[in-house]
Amino acid sequence: MHHFANHFENLVENYGLLILLPTIFFETFGLPLPGESALVAASVLAAKGTLNIFAVAAVASLAAIAGDNVAYLIGRRYGRAIILAYGSRFGITETKYEAAERATNKYGAYVVVCARFFVLLRQLNGLVAGSANMPWVKFFLANVAGSLLWALFWTTIAYQFGHRVSLLPEALHHVLLMGAVVVTVALVLVLVFGRRALLKRKAMAKKQPGAS
Repeated sequence: MHHFANHFENLVENYGLLILLPTIFFETFGLPLPGESALVAASVLAAKGTLNIFAVAAVASLAAIAGDNVAYLIGRRYGRAIILAYGSRFGITETKYEAAERATNKYGAYVVVCARFFVLLRQLNGLVAGSANMPWVKFFLANVAGSLLWALFWTTIAYQFGHRVSLLPEALHHVLLMGAVVVTVALVLVLVFGRRALLKRKAMAKKQPGAS
């Protein structure tokens, strides 16, 4: 892990945003790429004066939004069967897909907003939403919100730590601790609001004529 971190540090330091953009973009298709590590590395480099932190945040947000929406179109166009048939080559197994599918079907837009903070959902978010025929406008708005929150969170935290710690893996250690807290809070919010929406739907169904 340390060897990989040092190697990735060199890549980001040498190529900057040219590495950050495709890493985050293609991670949304399920490829095993270190999107968050790239964002953290670029943000710490910005703290050291190598990159512009606003450019890092902007590129990360746009790459996440663009990648998720392309994935959404793929899912909408080709559907679940085709994705699973070819996705196994890139680590998209049926088990992973079904887990993301269950979460998306149950909580909808709430999952899309929080998906960026979860490894599995971040990689399958767009594909699943598209194949599940989630309305594009609903997906797009939730995805923009989630991508901006994700990019702002990691750039802000990593930028602050970048003044005091070495690039990787020390920064990752501190940042991931903060990330664990945010992910936990996000999950609780998803469960609370998702449960409320489900109870409201059931109550409305009981009020309809002929409901048992």
